[in-house]
Amino acid sequence: MKGFIGCLVLLAGLIPVFAGDVFGGKVTEVRSAEVVVVNSGEEQFVVRIVGIAAPLEGPVATEAKQFVTKLVLGKEVRARFLGRNKNAEMVSRLFVGDPGTEVGLELVRNGLARRLEGAEAQFGYKYGELSKAENEARRAGRGLWAASQPN
Repeated sequence: MKGFIGCLVLLAGLIPVFAGDVFGGKVTEVRSAEVVVVNSGEEQFVVRIVGIAAPLEGPVATEAKQFVTKLVLGKEVRARFLGRNKNAEMVSRLFVGDPGTEVGLELVRNGLARRLEGAEAQFGYKYGELSKAENEARRAGRGLWAASQPN
């Protein structure tokens, strides 16, 4: 029994469990514009990008998934863990490259996702980043905000 508990404690140390924990690894799968699989070398994590809502179907959904695939698939990423959702996905802010391009912010900036109301305050986005990115995409008529796109 002690050995079992020791293994659980050891494994718990490897898995981010507190908001603000940072983990990293290589993206091995892009399930949608909002969900990717990150392999840390020891475990795989299903990561949902926090604070955004991308379309689930249609041309913008396809473009958004392709955008995320090009940006992160096969690359090393860092994620700031914020919690788990009802599907046990690790809700996180996702960064690729150095100093770190934030994937969710880039999706919004390119008009491929909307910001969730209250996301900045709730999920630690500073300085109204998501609002500014969404306003920029709206003004430029990108993605969801293109004249030919239904909103």
